[in-house]
Amino acid sequence: MSLVKSKQRVADHGEVFTPAWMVEAMLDLVKGETERIDSRFLEPACGDGNFLVQILRRKLARVQLDYGKSDFEKRHFALLGLMCVYGIELLPDNIVECRAHLLAIFAEYLGLAPTDDLYRAGFYVLAQNLVHGDALTMRTHAAEPITFAEWGYLGKGRFQRRDFRFDNLTQSSAFSAADSLFANLGMHEIFTAAKTYPPMTVGELAAAAPEAVT
Repeated sequence: MSLVKSKQRVADHGEVFTPAWMVEAMLDLVKGETERIDSRFLEPACGDGNFLVQILRRKLARVQLDYGKSDFEKRHFALLGLMCVYGIELLPDNIVECRAHLLAIFAEYLGLAPTDDLYRAGFYVLAQNLVHGDALTMRTHAAEPITFAEWGYLGKGRFQRRDFRFDNLTQSSAFSAADSLFANLGMHEIFTAAKTYPPMTVGELAAAAPEAVT
């Protein structure tokens, strides 16, 4: 894989992709977290997904180890693993490719066709989790505040979604500092969801996806 798409993109955006060996070495520094299904990862300049792809592969390997004998559990925990991967990317072609790469890995692992509800649910999740925007300004390409969906698996095929603004989430380190006025407060007392949704099934997530899924 080439580490640059063009010299112009390097000059304009400083775009240079991380080589695969370095991605693996960096992820190994937090190996336990990369192999935990529900650990959340955000790549603020995700490019076409070389870090997120390997994180998802590690999560799916854990799904196979823990739930491979139950098709129902395997499918739902694989979706949870996908739900826990996040990215922000400035360039539109990169974010499209990143979503496509992750969806392809998810679909290949579960043997999904584009018409399957679980495929469409994955497509919908990635549309929420992988944002076309600027991590520095914390705004989308449409100049709206970046909002991320926090997903949780409630069991029995039901998922919970809560939305949080990225600019609020980044304040956590300041609030938790030892000399902060808010150091004695729990995070639940500082951060509240911008929106909480009713529990959703795979079918309901699939129904929320756009009609044209490729």
